[in-house]
Amino acid sequence: MDTKPAPFVPPAPKPRTKPPSTLEMMRIIYRNPLELWGEHTYNEPWISVTGVGGPLVVANDPGLIRHVLVDNARNYKMATVRQLVLRPILRDGLLTAEGEVWKRSRKAMAPVFTPRHIFGFAEPMLRRTLEFATRYEAGGETDVAHDMTLLTYDILAETLFSGEIAGEPGSFAKEIDRLFETMGRVDPLDLLRAPEWLPRLTRMRGRKTMAYFRNIVAGTVRMREERMKRDPDSVPQDFLTLLLRAEGPDGLTRAEVEDNIITFIGAGHETTARALGWTIYCLAGAPWERDKVEREIDPVLAREPDPTKWLDAMPLTRAAFEEALRLYPPAPSINREPIEPETWNGLYIPKYAAVLVMPWVVHRHRKLWDRPNAFLPERFHPQNRDRIDRFQYLPFGAGPRVCIGASFAMQEAIIALAILLSRFRFDVTPETRPWPVQKLTTQPQGGLPMQVSRRA
Repeated sequence: MDTKPAPFVPPAPKPRTKPPSTLEMMRIIYRNPLELWGEHTYNEPWISVTGVGGPLVVANDPGLIRHVLVDNARNYKMATVRQLVLRPILRDGLLTAEGEVWKRSRKAMAPVFTPRHIFGFAEPMLRRTLEFATRYEAGGETDVAHDMTLLTYDILAETLFSGEIAGEPGSFAKEIDRLFETMGRVDPLDLLRAPEWLPRLTRMRGRKTMAYFRNIVAGTVRMREERMKRDPDSVPQDFLTLLLRAEGPDGLTRAEVEDNIITFIGAGHETTARALGWTIYCLAGAPWERDKVEREIDPVLAREPDPTKWLDAMPLTRAAFEEALRLYPPAPSINREPIEPETWNGLYIPKYAAVLVMPWVVHRHRKLWDRPNAFLPERFHPQNRDRIDRFQYLPFGAGPRVCIGASFAMQEAIIALAILLSRFRFDVTPETRPWPVQKLTTQPQGGLPMQVSRRA
């Protein structure tokens, strides 16, 4: 008799069965774009329509995605709407820069994210997680979404900035939520491609928060510059130092240095925080999967003190994390715009079209995944990984602009999960009713209130 439990299906908007009116569509896009997409979007290889802002192409076919992001990436720039949302926050940071500015920034940061450096971050990641875990010793209820924001901030501060970020972590977590609430949404004027000088009323509330982050950056840079002048031999060779040393006539401008700092302080830690929170929630909803992860973690931690080896030693833990990334991709949309019109396999892509490669949709597409809405970590077990096309799973993007911190995030996540799940059990409560909302990241509306207890 098969006693295998039915898979856990975590919450997600149901595909629409009829298109919304123009006014309703604009409201949905501002409130939560994940609620916009209809049945056909999750079933067809691509969608090509003319919308409010002009031509729109939704790319779901892995071959088309590869074409846009890799094979013909030179013909695709950052989409206008995406830039209207992100550039007021990140300016010329790595996520929003283009052309020569992007090339300079990518070159300046590459040394930080080599395998040697990533392994060097493992011990600080472990240390910070162990310190953070002490808050759960007494048990009780907590908002895991908020907690993971604090944890990943601690890790980012320690690894990339050697603990030298101005400001307090508690106020930072509160302000990052406010920033994404006010600045990280599509404004109706963005859809209409109104000029940048026209004020977006929906974002005016975020100006004070944006100033807060800019002040953190200025204070962080000032502290490091003073240390470099005072005692240059003691300066850590971290992300911050490398950026400052890349400043100059042939490198980065001061504004670009600051933009990249705010990109990593804000977006860089936020994505991993959301992924960790969703993973812990999904494992709580599927306790039989959590049991597998616990049985894997416990002996690895007992015999292997080197955290750089945990990622390879914990394939089931990694699979659970990757499945949560599939269901709740931190970056739910990748937006491009063709510089010149072209045709791909009979699909005409006009100039100025908004081309959307949406991990949220691709990761739940009926033709690409079996039981796409269910939490099934076995998809990513070592014996099954070869069945997944490189371009049907895009938690870190793909092509020249693939996330530079992907290896950093994977190592960080496995270390954090290993420590937290080896010591504590996280369970849902009647108040745990998260709803995925797309802002800059896929966030749980209402947080992730959960019960924490010591494992026996």
